[in-house]
Amino acid sequence: MKSVVEIADSVRSGAVKARDVVAAAFETIEARNEPLNAFIMLDRTGAFQIADEIDAKVARGEDPGLLAGVPFGVKDLEDVIGLPTTQGCWFFKESPAKTADSPHVARLRAAGAIPIGKTAASEFGMDSATYTTAWGVTRNPWNPATTPGGSSGGSAAAVAAGMVPFCTSTDGGGSTREPAAFTNLVGLKPSHGRIAKKNGFSNYSVHGALTRTVADTARYLDVAAGPNDSDRQSLPAVPYSYEAIIETLDVSGLSFAWTADQGYAVVEPEVVALAREAAEKLMRAAKLKESGYDFRPLNIKPHWGTTMLGSLEDDLTKDGILPDGYDKLSPQTRVVLDRVRAKKISPDVKGAWAEIYKFEQQVAELFRNADLLITPATACAPYAADSTIPQVIDGRDASASNVEPFGMLANACWNPSISIPAGFTKAGLPVGLQITARRHRDDILLRLARIYEQAHPWSYPWS
Repeated sequence: MKSVVEIADSVRSGAVKARDVVAAAFETIEARNEPLNAFIMLDRTGAFQIADEIDAKVARGEDPGLLAGVPFGVKDLEDVIGLPTTQGCWFFKESPAKTADSPHVARLRAAGAIPIGKTAASEFGMDSATYTTAWGVTRNPWNPATTPGGSSGGSAAAVAAGMVPFCTSTDGGGSTREPAAFTNLVGLKPSHGRIAKKNGFSNYSVHGALTRTVADTARYLDVAAGPNDSDRQSLPAVPYSYEAIIETLDVSGLSFAWTADQGYAVVEPEVVALAREAAEKLMRAAKLKESGYDFRPLNIKPHWGTTMLGSLEDDLTKDGILPDGYDKLSPQTRVVLDRVRAKKISPDVKGAWAEIYKFEQQVAELFRNADLLITPATACAPYAADSTIPQVIDGRDASASNVEPFGMLANACWNPSISIPAGFTKAGLPVGLQITARRHRDDILLRLARIYEQAHPWSYPWS
């Protein structure tokens, strides 16, 4: 599968037909989706109809848009016309097809991108793997015994395996960046408000995409970003093109703070070593300097959990899933629900928000002393595909930090953050490097990622 940029430019010029691109994508999905279980629903009729409309526009001399003819998968936590949104839950599997796109998908469609199906997601986005009662186990193309991550695991598996050049994702605590790290992809969690949301407000979660190249992410963001009156958090448009600025922005001399554990996390030594090596490569290639910032513990996890999950039982009850549907919930959802019921997740929401405010001040202090925060993207390499979140990492108790200890900072403080490929473990499993910037500086992250990609390109064994 060619890149987003290659496909779109070829279709816009008339060199390639959108219908042929879509046909090739479906052929690849048919050949590769088993046993990965990346796509859980397909819309062949709708996809070919859109492709024919795009080809007709090109024939008339019209420009179909920056993403003309590019097939993509939609994560099963957001809406796309013609398919239901199940949120990875058995309870919603028989829901009617949606008659409207989410604002995010609508922007992509308007730019000529072609939604061809739904990708598997963790149930309600609450797992670091993608393993649900509703849709089964989603697997990593680098090693099908392992997970591609969560909650955007189906999107990650589809892109890494070359089924489509990009898929949508969401990220409320690392759900774009962890799957990117686990599958050797580029995963940008944009600044909060950069991409408009359907519901108009979120404390943590943002839309995004998973791609193989930085240029693809930049072009995607040029289309997806921008204000929307239905989302009061949405940001104004930027006065430049992300695709252009990744080749020209001067980032030399920026300072970064490095931490291997954010002061509290249990992290596999091999993951730390690979991430640190990648950070040093980036430092040399981009002419960065290390700040020497004296790192204090930054642990948002328990307070994030309280504000995100404290009402879980009430929410599931209001939806009609509880009390009778407990045994049909996915394994990790039951784990979280049991913790809520046992009061292991604090019910003190007011207290949690007070602690989050203190955390915000810590992060503000950090960024007064450094331009960037660089860490491993995850605490471990990809783990078993059919496992709940590991509580032991490197033989140590990791219950206080889990798999994604580095992700939540950017969600809580609304910073942009990106995961890029950092290398492979001795077992051949991908590891990611995470870079976080000040709020609204998505451009800096994309430029740094592009510099690293040019100096140390990555590849895939699947065409």
